[in-house]
Amino acid sequence: MNISNTINRRECLGGAATVAGGLTVPRCLLADTSDTSDTSDTSDTLIQGKAEHVISIWLGGGMGQIDTFDPKQKGDPQAKKPGSYYNSIETAVPGVQVCEHLKNLAPLMDRVTAVRTVHHEMIDEHAAATNRMHTGRPISGTVTYPSLGSLITHERQAADEGAPPYVLIGYPNITRGPGFLGAKHGFLYLTNTSEGPAGLSRPDHITPARQSRRAAFLAELRRSAQPTRDSRLLNYDAAIEQSLKLSGPGFNSAFQIEKEPASLRNLYGGEFGQRCLLSRRLVERGVRFIEVSHNLNFLNGAGWDVHNEGILNQHGLIQELDTAVATLITDLENTRLLDKTLIVITTEFGRPPEFDSNGGRGHQGTAFSCVLAGGGLKHRGAWGETDEFSKKIVSDPVGVPDFFATACAAVAVDYRKNLYDGDRPVPITDRGQPIAELFG
Repeated sequence: MNISNTINRRECLGGAATVAGGLTVPRCLLADTSDTSDTSDTSDTLIQGKAEHVISIWLGGGMGQIDTFDPKQKGDPQAKKPGSYYNSIETAVPGVQVCEHLKNLAPLMDRVTAVRTVHHEMIDEHAAATNRMHTGRPISGTVTYPSLGSLITHERQAADEGAPPYVLIGYPNITRGPGFLGAKHGFLYLTNTSEGPAGLSRPDHITPARQSRRAAFLAELRRSAQPTRDSRLLNYDAAIEQSLKLSGPGFNSAFQIEKEPASLRNLYGGEFGQRCLLSRRLVERGVRFIEVSHNLNFLNGAGWDVHNEGILNQHGLIQELDTAVATLITDLENTRLLDKTLIVITTEFGRPPEFDSNGGRGHQGTAFSCVLAGGGLKHRGAWGETDEFSKKIVSDPVGVPDFFATACAAVAVDYRKNLYDGDRPVPITDRGQPIAELFG
């Protein structure tokens, strides 16, 4: 059954059905699921890494590669001279430079690979590009594809039975969801690190006694109901059980970031940094995949979408990213989790070298940068080469399916595998091939 025929997308995003415990479960949990898969392409040698977790950082709006991880000769917006907006600096990897505002990451680039030759054709519309960079595919009218987070957690589950497989720190969106895999491969989300997931907290007026009465009433309804094998109802019951399980003090303690030393919290920085700190705590608790959205407290009013005057304070965003990610890498290294945790930084598309009429930049999909760090990979600072304006790929192009396959391989997910939407085979990464040189 096609999930798009059984669910209203707006209901999935905005609605929630109240359950007996006073918790909330999205209505999309009523969607059908197909959990069948096989491996049909065995012609190539399977590449497998040893990472156990993924922290995926999403930069909403479109990070300009020429102003961050693929700097070129400096341009001039006033003279309409194409080029980088900032100066570049050397890194720990000879021959690899980054923007001057990535000064904390520069000495750590031997633990990082900026993949400079990612490309796709979705440049005119942010939603379509966001979908592409979360699912690895263009939007389809017949199939709702799963996100990378759902693909990986479908294959690997949670690393601890007391934790959910997939947590989103940011606002929910169907592009982050499980698609045809079904609701049990979806995410738990929170929008504020100071509060934790609202769906796992009982409202104040739901006392323990009232909770017990509701649970008893629900149990009686189940006993009196006719036995059913409807997968939608079974998924709903499973979601209730998981919510009740996760609402206890065990898992919820992961969200108490105030227990971290103040000195460490200060190193991470503001809300985005605290999200990155929380992601480390969730890794320790056994969550397999965490997405961290950098979409709050934007310093320029437009986020990474730096048209026109939006570019004037772009450096603040870059510095915020630099501070948080450099601290995350060091923190994971100090806790012996860096080799076990793949950090992925993605965005909708890149930015052209030319400046628009007000000094900002448009959209570019022909070549842009996504970043990998940790995860036990054989890092080299940068992969792939673009021309003198970071506009065209010179060598080692990496399609979005290839980037997905690299992430999957790093956590020992078979990127050659077919999943099934009903009886329709769907290649797990649209037949992408990992960057083999990062493994070994």
